[in-house]
Amino acid sequence: MKSKLFSLKGYRFEFHHLLVVLISLIFFQILVSIIHKTSLQNLLLKTQDWYQRDEAERMANLSTTSLELLLENVPAQLTADRQRQVIQAFDIILGQQSLQQNVQEICLIAPYHNKFIALDEGKQIFNFFVNNDQFSEGQVNKHPMAIKLFQEARTEVQDNERTYSIREGAQTFHVFVPFVPRGEFTGAIYVKNTPDFSSITGEIITSFNEISGIFVALIFLGLLAMFYISTYTVNARDEAQKLLFQEKEKLIAEQIHHRKEAQFTMRIYHTHHKAEKVMGFIKEDLRELTAESIEQIKYRVGKYANFISRVIYDMKWYEPPVQSIRSPMFRTDLNEVIRFIVENIFKRTSVSSGYNFELDLQPNIPPVNVNEFVVWEIIEPLIQNSIEHSGKNDVHLHIASRYNSRKKEASLVIEDNGRGIESWLLTSDETGRQRLFEDHISTKTDNSNTGYGCYIAYEIATQRCNWHIAAANGDRGGAKFTIEIPY
Repeated sequence: MKSKLFSLKGYRFEFHHLLVVLISLIFFQILVSIIHKTSLQNLLLKTQDWYQRDEAERMANLSTTSLELLLENVPAQLTADRQRQVIQAFDIILGQQSLQQNVQEICLIAPYHNKFIALDEGKQIFNFFVNNDQFSEGQVNKHPMAIKLFQEARTEVQDNERTYSIREGAQTFHVFVPFVPRGEFTGAIYVKNTPDFSSITGEIITSFNEISGIFVALIFLGLLAMFYISTYTVNARDEAQKLLFQEKEKLIAEQIHHRKEAQFTMRIYHTHHKAEKVMGFIKEDLRELTAESIEQIKYRVGKYANFISRVIYDMKWYEPPVQSIRSPMFRTDLNEVIRFIVENIFKRTSVSSGYNFELDLQPNIPPVNVNEFVVWEIIEPLIQNSIEHSGKNDVHLHIASRYNSRKKEASLVIEDNGRGIESWLLTSDETGRQRLFEDHISTKTDNSNTGYGCYIAYEIATQRCNWHIAAANGDRGGAKFTIEIPY
């Protein structure tokens, strides 16, 4: 079972198979790289988002804590110099944050006369918390976006006293940190922060792209090397197969040539005996020639002579030209050929006394476009086979001809009442040929030159005349040969 699962002998790998494997591997590697890159980008974006928010909130908390501590340490009585120092400290805390690249705005939002004002200078913060000064309309209207966002988030910031941040777009954060000097909520520190980590993300993605490119290139080079080796191996295999096929083709051609020579020899040998028998009939007719029988003998001798001429003509060719076998110039009467073979061949032999012929020939069968002596070569071996293999001395042969005008097909049936055909001879091979019609197949064991008559009849009928011939055991108990002749 294991050997069957892992055996590759039954598979053939060609160039297109290897090319498909190569393209598939490269495609899947690129797909994996793209998926990995997308996942990495998503991870970096989530990490960046978290870090940006955390960094913005930390910076805002630090600024708020510094302002609260500074404000809590301001004494009640201040000299002019101390006052300047406090204001300067407020400016330094706000200025240090504003100097950072990512900080866009920073201010202290505090309630003022049922409104909110934005304080972004140390002097304003000092006057608001220490001197309780009044502010002009221009000072109140600064940072309108920050005031608007704080009004929306006031409940969250004041009630929970927690840092609250609002994200705008991909990188901008509006952070509100509760301002609770001396434990009393008096507003919130607002910081608009836009942290930018695109350079770091770009470096990571670039590094990943470089590694992925190198990895894909290495895999591609490895696959190319495998493809080259496999291609070389397949080329070598194909070259060896080509040489093997050429050798087999040469061997098959030689076998076909020898087979044709053997078939030609056997065909000549087979027809030689018939020619000898026909020559004997000619000599006998010439000896019995009289004035009364001259026309009848002339007809028979003419047929005999034409048959001998056909035998001599066939000796010139392995495969006679098609036009010498079937052509519109031939107009052969099937019934006439059957009658002549029966009356002037089989009934003239010395053993014909033990055989009876019954001819049931339908009149007006259209002539066939096949040479009459080719028809002779088909019908005569089948009748001879019925006589020789009947197994009886009083065999009755029934020969019938029919024509189906609807199908435009004629049929000849040669049937005897002998012992019939053995079942193994009626089996067919993959081409549909019955074993009875193979060469050197016979039930005789006393002669090596047997088993060729039915073969010749089958070859001429099917291969040269495009007829169909079949053997079976008939209702009379003997052999039955059926020839179908399409028009």
